[in-house]
Amino acid sequence: MNLLLITFSFPPAGGVGVLRAVSLAKYLPENDVRVDVLTARNAPAVGKDLTLLQQIPANVTVHRTWTLDLPFWLRKSVKKAITGGKGRPSPAGSAATGAKKPGRGNPLKRLIGNLLLPDPQVGWLPFALPAAVRIIRKRKIDAVIITVPPFSSVKMVPRLRKLFPVLPILVDFRDEWISTTLDLVSFNSNTRARTVAQETEREAVHDATAVVLVTEAARRELQSRYPNEPAEKFLYLPNGYDLASPARATAQPIARDPRQKILLTYIGTVYGSTAPGSFVEAVRGLSPAIRERLRIRFIGHIETPAYREQLLSLGNTIELKGFVPQAEALAAIRDTDYLLLITHDRINVAAKFYDYLGGGKPILGAVHPEGDVRRLLEETRAGRWASVNDPGAIRSMLIAAVESAASTPEPDYDRIASYHRRTIAAWYAASLKRLLG
Repeated sequence: MNLLLITFSFPPAGGVGVLRAVSLAKYLPENDVRVDVLTARNAPAVGKDLTLLQQIPANVTVHRTWTLDLPFWLRKSVKKAITGGKGRPSPAGSAATGAKKPGRGNPLKRLIGNLLLPDPQVGWLPFALPAAVRIIRKRKIDAVIITVPPFSSVKMVPRLRKLFPVLPILVDFRDEWISTTLDLVSFNSNTRARTVAQETEREAVHDATAVVLVTEAARRELQSRYPNEPAEKFLYLPNGYDLASPARATAQPIARDPRQKILLTYIGTVYGSTAPGSFVEAVRGLSPAIRERLRIRFIGHIETPAYREQLLSLGNTIELKGFVPQAEALAAIRDTDYLLLITHDRINVAAKFYDYLGGGKPILGAVHPEGDVRRLLEETRAGRWASVNDPGAIRSMLIAAVESAASTPEPDYDRIASYHRRTIAAWYAASLKRLLG
């Protein structure tokens, strides 16, 4: 089978947004799938990670085109100038994040936002679409996967469908769009942006052969919006991890002298859906005796000055390390006592959650109480959770972790092993072959 994988970001670009595409390019060839990748040559990225590029097999052909986009640092500078550096509020309101909704009534932000719909990466389409057509014809492509976000990439679906009426085209939603990401993360979520998003998604779902979601909640959400589409069009294929599957020996916190600090490590971007306000409030309310035993390390890009200021308000308890390559981030998993997870999202599950699972260390999750992250934590028994909207519950979870660091629940190792990326890719290949008959 000859597959074209269309992804806006791809190594050497770093960050969690490229890991889904990396895992497919890495493991699908093991399942008799020849992979061509179409990506943006100059896609903005939080940093470069050459170790990810080294994971791509030599028989994977990567095609790179230009995009009309700003470099990452310049885009963030423009966004800061327009929004004043304010972060998006969580669904619980500004009390949880310490920030007001950005850009309300800001005419410059509204003008720029309405020009760049569905999202700022729409400038890739004039280059990506003709390249995709050329690759499909020249490389005798049997199926296409378009992985998003950026969600503007799904605008290629109806255009490719007109040119290739019977070609299997899969849209791979790494995040659910309309119900969550549009409000939590998107640069523009006004009425016009929502209308464009709804029309774009509807056309893509209608013309796609199948739609793949990475959480069961997202699959149900999307299917409920399109009841006239066949139920079998909506597939659930989760993200995964790439470390060796954890075993009992790696699952407990590091045995430390009682006088040593307990280390909590957060890995990933801090942005709207991972706003740290309620967690910071919880830590501030800890007794001095408990707080003195904690060291909290954040590894990854922090989206706005407002979030950085909240975290730095914790003083000596906090350490901000910034973006690091994935190999270094995975090494940080091995030397921590607990892995910290923060999410206000009810539907989406961050890709880093699966790296946490593969790391084998217990997770402390401040999560949406009705979300899929809570379900997965309970299903795998990989750690404790508290409502992200309840600083008191988060505080109690932290106290329990400090006072009983040596006793955590026994994880379900077999269930965790099922989320390895090699296994997920095999499921993906089987789904592709079924679609091809």
